Amino acid sequence: MVNTPSTVPIASLQADNARLRRLLDQRNLSGEFRYRLRRTVALLRTIIRKSAASRRDVDSYMGLLEDRLDAIVRVQSMVDEQDAVEIQKLLTEELMHYRPLEGDRVKLFGPELALQPRMGQIFALAVHEMTVNAIEHGALGSDTGRLDIAWRVASGGAGSRLIFVWKEHDATALAPPSHQGFGTEVLTRTLISELCATTRLEFDPDGLRCTIEFALP
Repeated sequence: MVNTPSTVPIASLQADNARLRRLLDQRNLSGEFRYRLRRTVALLRTIIRKSAASRRDVDSYMGLLEDRLDAIVRVQSMVDEQDAVEIQKLLTEELMHYRPLEGDRVKLFGPELALQPRMGQIFALAVHEMTVNAIEHGALGSDTGRLDIAWRVASGGAGSRLIFVWKEHDATALAPPSHQGFGTEVLTRTLISELCATTRLEFDPDGLRCTIEFALP
């Protein structure tokens, strides 16, 4: 088989995946580490597959894939340091990765709150997709757009729940997408299956509003 530009990156990813599987089979790994690594590998495989489905050419596919994997690496570094994911730190690092937080364009409101590693990893992927979407199509892509991010913990009979609201303000507001891309799938299906979350996407006249709610341990 002759290697084409499209088969070389895929072959490299498959080789990396095989090495990860061999690592998982090592007997000296603790049960907890083995479990976490398997969950992370499963998430990476989903990202690789879904990113390929959303782009036709290799260059744009690899760009999207590297961007999403970088987001996972950033949150994994946070987990390695403190075995948890602080929401404010996650938001700040993700937004600062793409552009400085200038003046009052981006506001964060919420208490100090740390998520468990797996929960934080999935939530970080959702934050990444919303950030990139806001830069490419929403409030952070214009000179006048603003972004308000607020979160709080609500207590009730069923326990504590995180209520997270991402609200964009921009005169050139987004229209509802004509098809469901990877970002929308993360915000709906992935958050539902992994965190039993409820997600509400509203395309207000002045910009996107995304509300995410899920139970905290």
